[in-house]
Amino acid sequence: MKTSSRRKFLGTTATLCAGSAAAAMPLVAGKPKYPVSHHVFFWLKNPGSTADRDKLVEGVKTLSRIPAIGELHVGVVAGTEKRDVVDTSWAVSELIFFRDVAAQATYQTHPIHLDFIKNYGHLWERVVVYDALEV
Repeated sequence: MKTSSRRKFLGTTATLCAGSAAAAMPLVAGKPKYPVSHHVFFWLKNPGSTADRDKLVEGVKTLSRIPAIGELHVGVVAGTEKRDVVDTSWAVSELIFFRDVAAQATYQTHPIHLDFIKNYGHLWERVVVYDALEV
């Protein structure tokens, strides 16, 4: 490939990627649509149990029915490269986005969330929560 063609290709690709990333961000009038994030990590009582992990994933997904939630992402350890800064000791995570702190507070006391804790709490031995406000 000629140098000028390669540069044009790379420039076009970079522009398209940047545009796609910007379009994927939920914004309302230049501000984040869901500026409050609630990231929860679960450690299983039986860390080697795929059945327990899958059951917990099933439970976390029930939270999507709570109207206060803007977006819900459920994950398991990705198996990416091992580095000192990567913690792979947890089993399941939920990443929830809310439109404001009031919506996050509503979620905490919603009957579906309380049922989730009651019905699936026996599966985990530890939970760590990180709440953040986008700046």
